[in-house]
Amino acid sequence: MRTYDLSPLYRSTVGYDHFADLLDRALTKDTTQNTYPPFNIVKSSDEEYRISIAAAGFSTDELDIEVKENSLVVSARKKADEDGAVYLHKGIAQRSFDKKFQLADHVKVTGASYVDGMLNIDLKREIPEAYKPRKISIANGSAPNGKAKDQVTIDA
Repeated sequence: MRTYDLSPLYRSTVGYDHFADLLDRALTKDTTQNTYPPFNIVKSSDEEYRISIAAAGFSTDELDIEVKENSLVVSARKKADEDGAVYLHKGIAQRSFDKKFQLADHVKVTGASYVDGMLNIDLKREIPEAYKPRKISIANGSAPNGKAKDQVTIDA
């Protein structure tokens, strides 16, 4: 097993503690992760994503989607079978599950649908105006009252 020292990352960055912690958890996590139920993560465009989870056999009442801080938690709780059927073979897994996804900053859940046994969760990255690139004017210091004769703009 390899170990990684992330202390240089902590020493040379400010405000990226959550990223370093996420990386540390990913590197030290047990490799025997639960793969039930199967799922896909699709990048639809530069700003849109979709998580598709195979949840056949569950009703919409048994599924729950919750967003808390930067985590998306999808869970399902199967109600007890009340039909009294005796199964000779039960190969369709309908056990309860919890799936947790870490969302990047500014990624929001925009909707969810359940069609043909597939739970689809749509996500979109919505960057606030304050974080988008903007032009900064540079004033020429020789002008009176702080107003510049010549201004130069640069990308921030």
